[in-house]
Amino acid sequence: MKFVLLLALLLPLHAQEPAPVTPSAEPAPPAVPDDGVRVSVLGYHDFSETATETEMVIRTSKFRKQMEAIKNAGLPVIPMADFQAWKRGEKEIADKSIVITIDDGWKAVYTDAYPILKEFGYPFTIFLYKNYVDGGGKALTTEMIKEMQKHGATVGSHSVSHSYPGPQRRKGAEAYDKFLRSEFGASKLFLEEKFGGSVTTYAYPGGIHTPEMDAISEALGYEHLFTVLPGKIRRSNDDHTLPRYIILGTRDRVFDLATGFNEVAGAPSTHSPEIAPQSTPYPVRPEPGVPIDSRLPRISADLSTVPDLDPKTLTMKVGGFGEVPAVYDEQTKSYTWQVNRRLRAPVCQVAVSWLDSKGKPPEVPLRWSFRIDAEAAYLPVE
Repeated sequence: MKFVLLLALLLPLHAQEPAPVTPSAEPAPPAVPDDGVRVSVLGYHDFSETATETEMVIRTSKFRKQMEAIKNAGLPVIPMADFQAWKRGEKEIADKSIVITIDDGWKAVYTDAYPILKEFGYPFTIFLYKNYVDGGGKALTTEMIKEMQKHGATVGSHSVSHSYPGPQRRKGAEAYDKFLRSEFGASKLFLEEKFGGSVTTYAYPGGIHTPEMDAISEALGYEHLFTVLPGKIRRSNDDHTLPRYIILGTRDRVFDLATGFNEVAGAPSTHSPEIAPQSTPYPVRPEPGVPIDSRLPRISADLSTVPDLDPKTLTMKVGGFGEVPAVYDEQTKSYTWQVNRRLRAPVCQVAVSWLDSKGKPPEVPLRWSFRIDAEAAYLPVE
């Protein structure tokens, strides 16, 4: 029955009788209210420790450092199912959550990335395109995918052929409709029959989205569809064009942006100020995750063990302030700023960045949060 229903949806629109429209007595349900939570979806492709790094190929050791940085920053990594339930308004999740996705289905997902993700206990979603599964050479096999499903992996669709829509769209509306129904529908049917479950997520090949895709994807049962446009996701984001950070092997800054959640001045979080355990590659003050009794703390980072630092490139960003005029001490190698306006949010995030002499940023960003003890650092209501 499932096959028959899905096959009917794959037929061109003109081949189906229009469904009768019945007026609804009930008004459309209101959109799920925004809860202030922000989610960052990371998108990876291929992995190698020996091949030359490209935008799509990231060094395996760098990937490990990135996963370690997520853990050290105390950022929760959640499964796609939790993200989807939150987006529908059915579940609460922590602010600053991370979702890990991997596109295409390269064999290195299994040989390189999967052992690391399994070690950290991180769930992840593989966006597969039908024609590459069991494609030989560098492609994932069915057995590899099923094994990963037993240890935190879920499957989403990445089309049938990974073709871009432009050439098909220029052939006219009917040809384009047929193409889309095959790319969305046949891939979903294939993945569900081979790997089980319901496939309701989709990553656009090349991140390319056109308006014609929306009605077709909805009719076929897709709920959340991802682009390659960077940005944090809130509940108010359109489910057809969700942003995603594509993590590039040649641009470490993208990972830094993806995992940074700057606080907005004057808009303290409504969520619990509890912070997950954190650690930093270099000593910092206030210490990560520790509550302090002052709203005017002195923030510093001890960079004396950084092997190759260009002091002229140092920047410090503090939640609620943006970039601040921190000062670097050449003798102690410390980078310090005295907060000059009372911190108002219950949690403060700090990020320190720099470049080495070759113009390259650190692989693991220096970022941490600390908590304000509201009772000890009482701030009268104005």
